[in-house]
Order: sequence, then C-alpha cells, then structure tokens
Amino acid sequence: MRPTGRLHIGHYFGALQNWVRLQNDPSYDCFYFIADWHALTSDYADTSAVAQNTLEIMTDYLAAGLDPHKSVIFQQSQVPEHAELHLLLSMVTPLGWLERVPTYKEALENIKDKDLHTYGFLGYPILQCADIVIYSKEDIPLVVPVGEDQVSHVETSREIVHRFNSAMVRPDLSKASRFQLEKLNEPFSVAHTGGTSEIPPYLRATTGSVGPPPTEGETQALKTMLESMLQALPVELRSSKLANAGIPVMRILQEPEHQLTQTPRIPGLDGRKMSKSYGNAITLSESDADIRAKTKVMVTDPARKRRSDPGNPDVCPVYDWHKLFSPPETLKWSAEGCRTAGIGCIECKAAMADNLIKWIAPIRERRVEYEKNPKRVLELIDAGSKRARAEAVKTMARVREAVFGWDKKRAEIGSGGSAAGA
Repeated sequence: MRPTGRLHIGHYFGALQNWVRLQNDPSYDCFYFIADWHALTSDYADTSAVAQNTLEIMTDYLAAGLDPHKSVIFQQSQVPEHAELHLLLSMVTPLGWLERVPTYKEALENIKDKDLHTYGFLGYPILQCADIVIYSKEDIPLVVPVGEDQVSHVETSREIVHRFNSAMVRPDLSKASRFQLEKLNEPFSVAHTGGTSEIPPYLRATTGSVGPPPTEGETQALKTMLESMLQALPVELRSSKLANAGIPVMRILQEPEHQLTQTPRIPGLDGRKMSKSYGNAITLSESDADIRAKTKVMVTDPARKRRSDPGNPDVCPVYDWHKLFSPPETLKWSAEGCRTAGIGCIECKAAMADNLIKWIAPIRERRVEYEKNPKRVLELIDAGSKRARAEAVKTMARVREAVFGWDKKRAEIGSGGSAAGA
C-alpha cells in the first residue's frame, strides 16, 4: 500500500484481512510491502510526509495482524532491484499498453489539482509489475490476491512479462523434434531463399521434401540457422512461431495470476467509496469518541426522511457496516426495525458504533504498543527489507544473464575464447 496516511477499515476488509489469512496458510510464501516509490507517482511535489507515513503503514500492518515471522514485510525503496527490473521491463512495454489502463485515464479526467502528465504516473503499471514478478521463482505459481476491480492490473502485468520473456529469451532448439523443426522452417524456406528451390538437401528433408534423412550434423546446422532466424524476428512473430511449433519458451519471469478475493461492501461515511481523500473513512487508530461522532452523521436510506418512515436496510450504508461488526441478533434487530420504522436511524447508528468499537479495540491496542516503540517498527521494516532483497537479488541475477549473457561471455573468454566471437 502507498504511504499516504494511516490505514482505515476499508483497507482492512479490502486487503489486510485476506493477507493475514494467507500468511497463516503454509502453502504460501507471502511478501507485503509499503509502496513508497508509488507514492511519488502522484505526490512527487511534496515528499515530506513519506517517511512518517511509512512508519504509520507498518504500524497498521502489525496492528492488523501481519506477522514478520510469517510474512516478508518490507519497504519498496530499500530493494533497488525493483527499480532495475522496472527499467528493463519498460524497454519492451508498448506505450499504448500504458495509455489504455483504465485507472490512468480516470485519474487524468478526475484529478485536476495535480500534474499527472509524467512518465512516473504513466509508467506505474510497469513498476507494479516489477514489484510482483521480482519475487517469482521458476515453475512455482505466482499469485496476487486482488479484488475484482484490480484484475485488469494483474492482466497488464501478465502481458508485460509475456512480452519480456519472448523478447529476451534466445530460442533453444537443442531438444526440438523433427516435426517441430518442420513447423518452424516451412515459412523460412521460402522467405530466406528468395522463393527459389535453392534449399540445402538436409533442409528439404526436414521440410518433408523427397530426400535422404538428415544427418546429425545437418540437423544441428538447421537448428543453428533457425535459432538465428528466430532471433531476428519481431517479438510477436517469434513468439507466435514458437507457439505454433509447440516449442515452449523458457520463462525468465513467471506470469502472475490473480487470486480473486471476495471483499465485503464497505461504503464510506457519506455513501461513496471509502477513501482518505474523501474524508469519509474510519482509521484503524480512531478513538471511541471520534467513531461515535463520525458515525452519528453517516448517510442512511435516502428515502427515510422522517422517523416514522419505514426504510430499506439493503440500501443503507449503516446496515452494510452492521454486517461487518454486529452479531446476528443485532443484524436482525436493525433490519426489522428499519423496515417497520420500529427504530430510528440514530438508534441504529449508535448500536453499530458500539460493535465497531468492540471490534477495533484489540487492533487499536496493538497499535498503541507499537506507537510507543517506533525504533522497533523501523527495525522490523529494515529486517524485512533485507529478506526481500535477498530474494530480489537472485531474480535479477537470472534476469541480467538472460538479457546480457555476461556469465556466458565471461566463461567463453575465461576458457580461451574470443570476445569477438559472439
């Protein structure tokens, strides 16, 4: 999450609750971070609060139940490999992919008090992709828990990673079958011989023409030639040809998959989406007095204008909150009392506030304990960041070798080869 202030109950039910569940499942290795670089994409003009807000977010994470012993919890900017991978991914990402991201267009239309015409804001999906896939491991599924409104972000990351893998992987046909070589070679036979029949005998043999079976040397020569031809093709065509021939592309980075999280509806105090920028949220550190004062003026069913008017709890934000915090008997009392005008909105809000206070009390108590010891919070951030970076370094070593091939080149030179022989 971006460090733009303290977290609220919408963050808890929208993400934190599920994060805690996942960290307690031994089948997952969980990485959760504070996205301080992402905060700069829109708030670059004033960065004075980022450091303090980073501590606030970490404190909220810990108070909500994230455990540094079960999850890797870290600060994005302490792992510079995120930025390096972001740079490399940006080299292959078409500009149009970024411009079509729905949230980018929405932000440009709706946010008028900030200049968002920057690469940082346009390119945030690439940084987001790097944040995810830098913790991928070969042949291990990479899942991102998201709500339905965030699935498109994961899909964009999948597209970027697929293109990167296709662009950076050198085709390896060493294990390709004769049939696969035929599938790859058919279009090349014409395209690379000017449409004539001047095709070597071993090439004619593998393309199904009459001729003797290819020798091992001839087959290897064909593989080498096809690898060279494939490397010269545009990324999309190369990827398509390999797929049509049934030759898998070695994945440098895993394509992420979304894991849909069912999140309850939790509107803000004014009925809109809960957001700090709207001023309609209850933070996880809110006092009892502030909870009562804020919930007292919550919007309710707009059709219920008088105390004697029956209402519809299904369209009332207060009832949505009852479903999160109140026991079944209170839910029944609230719904029936609303529909029959047996209770007023003030009574209903007060009962909901009582249960919200009971629910938030243990979170707030844990938060107070961490607030007393900010040094400990900072130590946990630093320790988690070191653990995260240890994993990111491994991924980037693999990525750099795929992109530049320096380990291979150094080995060639070290064994007496020639640097000019590449």
